Amino acid sequence: MRQNRHGERRFWRLFGRFSVVLFACSVMLHAETFNEFRKNQLQAYSKFKDERDKAFEKYLKTQWEAYKKFVSPALYEKPKPVTIPKAEPKPVPKVGPKVLIKVPKKVTPPQPKLPKEVAAKHPQQVMKNATALNINFFGTALHIYVAKQIQKAKFYPTNQKGITNYFDTVATADYNSLIKQIKEIKKSMQLNDWGVYLLVDAIGKKLYKYDDEANLFSWFVFNKLGYAVKVGLANGRVVTMFYSKRIIYSTPNFKFGSKRFYVLSLRNQSAPTSVYSYKQNYPGATKAFDLSLAKLPAFAPVYKTKHLRFTHEGKKYEVSYKYNQNLIDFFATYPQADYAAFFNAAVDPVTYASIAASLRKYINDKRAAEAMNIVLHFVQTAFAYETDQKQFGREKVMFAEETLYYKASDCEDRAVLYAFLTKELFSVPVLGVKYPNHMATALYVPLNGDKIKVKGKEFVIADPTYIHATIGEAMPQFKGKMPEDFIFVSIR
Repeated sequence: MRQNRHGERRFWRLFGRFSVVLFACSVMLHAETFNEFRKNQLQAYSKFKDERDKAFEKYLKTQWEAYKKFVSPALYEKPKPVTIPKAEPKPVPKVGPKVLIKVPKKVTPPQPKLPKEVAAKHPQQVMKNATALNINFFGTALHIYVAKQIQKAKFYPTNQKGITNYFDTVATADYNSLIKQIKEIKKSMQLNDWGVYLLVDAIGKKLYKYDDEANLFSWFVFNKLGYAVKVGLANGRVVTMFYSKRIIYSTPNFKFGSKRFYVLSLRNQSAPTSVYSYKQNYPGATKAFDLSLAKLPAFAPVYKTKHLRFTHEGKKYEVSYKYNQNLIDFFATYPQADYAAFFNAAVDPVTYASIAASLRKYINDKRAAEAMNIVLHFVQTAFAYETDQKQFGREKVMFAEETLYYKASDCEDRAVLYAFLTKELFSVPVLGVKYPNHMATALYVPLNGDKIKVKGKEFVIADPTYIHATIGEAMPQFKGKMPEDFIFVSIR
């Protein structure tokens, strides 16, 4: 089988009578399906629900162009060290005001407040023409209704015309009800863009047997939600591309003018070298895909408890905390966003309250410098050090809760966790500090030691990976060196 540049499959030959017989049988078996497809298409051409769709449908029929794949820069210029040095233990300074950490006695996690059954909101005749989907979305049972005409939409033939045919069918269906349900779920479950992506992807895979149609479904839905999303063809397969202002690492992307569109379904995977697609966005669809996580999704809570041990000035300590397994599962799907998304992400209030309560007994009534060093030594010694390549087979930046969850972590994971604990426990301004092959943090506190100057202010290095080091001690190989980048951490 060979393919033309639009991805249309075509046979060069059929050999022998047996092949002819198989072909004839195939025609008989698929005649009914094909006739049904033609009937759906004739109905689809009758009337668009949205005036914008008429112009866009014509545009989809124009000549498409080839766009070459771009590769995002690596997160690190050099490989991270496989082993890390240990500092010579020394007493921490006992200066600054006394610390008094207060933790609420009872913390209620975000709860999904889902809208009532959609069936109760729609006339009976509407629901009669809909397919009911039951989706387990990270522990939350969702009941979604999709017009049957949408489910009947096909990517046929498997070329540019097939994409137009799919669009025609769905654009003339009752898609408004589905878009409304997605918006209601997004609001009630506090979903960010990645949460909505996973929701739409789950619906598409429930509706269709093949990924091509599920990808076309995501393209259509996100355009209707106002996002700048394109679709294209590569090696006979449908590729959906999302515009992002910020770099998404380890994800193939294609450049349309000055904007990069990312193939999220192929994150951490190889991708075709080029794609056939179009320049113009769907009318009014201009929103950029945003991977920031200012609010956590309100998934059903499934809390588990973990216990850790750490050392400080030769003594051993224990802490325990709770984590929501559904959130951990959600984090595991996350693409490699830029560092700001991880450093500034929200943390489950139950997780924070439990870890803060556990640390409080060691840091309350201590001077601020000592208390911050205790937390630094917790992050340094409570986890095994292991590079992402060894643990996951790829680069993976962890959210703070993931670092608490996994047995091992590397430099940026610990930096994210320490930055979060420091800003929450002590309300101290903190930076992520990035070197070519290492990540640390820096604090805006009046302590002596290795410092860096950022925007006219001096920050003291605090390295959560340099075991036994105190605040003000940089790893020997980075001492006196200017970092290549900084990540500013917001204090809520």
